[in-house]
Amino acid sequence: MSQAKTLDPYADPRAFYGAELRRLREGAGLTQDQLGDRVFCTGSYIGQFESAKRPPQMDMSRMFDEVLRSGEHLQRLARLARTTKVADYAASAVALEPSARTISEYSPLVVPGLLQTEGYARAITRAALPFAPAEQVEGYVRTRIERQQILEGDSAPAFWSVLHEAALRVPLGGSDCMGEQLRHLAALGRSHRVMMQVLPFAASAHAFVQETFSLMTFDDAPVMVYSEGAHTGQLIDEPAVIRRFQRSYDLVRANSLSPTASLDFLESMAKDHTRR
Repeated sequence: MSQAKTLDPYADPRAFYGAELRRLREGAGLTQDQLGDRVFCTGSYIGQFESAKRPPQMDMSRMFDEVLRSGEHLQRLARLARTTKVADYAASAVALEPSARTISEYSPLVVPGLLQTEGYARAITRAALPFAPAEQVEGYVRTRIERQQILEGDSAPAFWSVLHEAALRVPLGGSDCMGEQLRHLAALGRSHRVMMQVLPFAASAHAFVQETFSLMTFDDAPVMVYSEGAHTGQLIDEPAVIRRFQRSYDLVRANSLSPTASLDFLESMAKDHTRR
């Protein structure tokens, strides 16, 4: 069970949600484990909501309100706490990233957000939102670059990225932008901050997975999968579905170039852009 910690309930909406959940739980005379039993999760999981380590979830908030007889109080707070600068469909997954122990990501068409350069992030955001005002695009770009701070420091999750060759061949932002992006990927791999592999076209038939997804593990919470398509995303916690994603990830990783060969591949591609 998660231990209570000193938390300023007015620091942000997630902290306020956690403080209110704890207040209502204690007012009902329930421990974290007892509340967890009533909503089909562990006491540790309840503790993560109360300590603002895990973002509020609407389905859990609905059950909390029912058990604690709090009307729709926690559901309203959950909606407030989920207000974010990223796309709505990705908000829950992005909020989980800082607390993840490992993040294993596969991307068939684009470079993952945590690995993007500013130029690439701007180009892909503009491509996805062609009619958006410049300030909105820049807001998304700033947020994406800020997210990358989770890869810094001793508490950074272990990040493993498998990129399909197709994601490296689309010259988003032009040749100079793509060359910079490829050099950035290689530098991240050489610095051992990220484990990088490339799935080449030649091996794709043996590991055909057509959607972007990431597997996130945590010290005291179940594995989660985030699957994303064009303008939509889904956070998945169903064990049977997660096992299928894990098998898919094992397959693409096994058919990819080794980490060392992948870095050589990235640097070779970057040189091709430099010569243009």
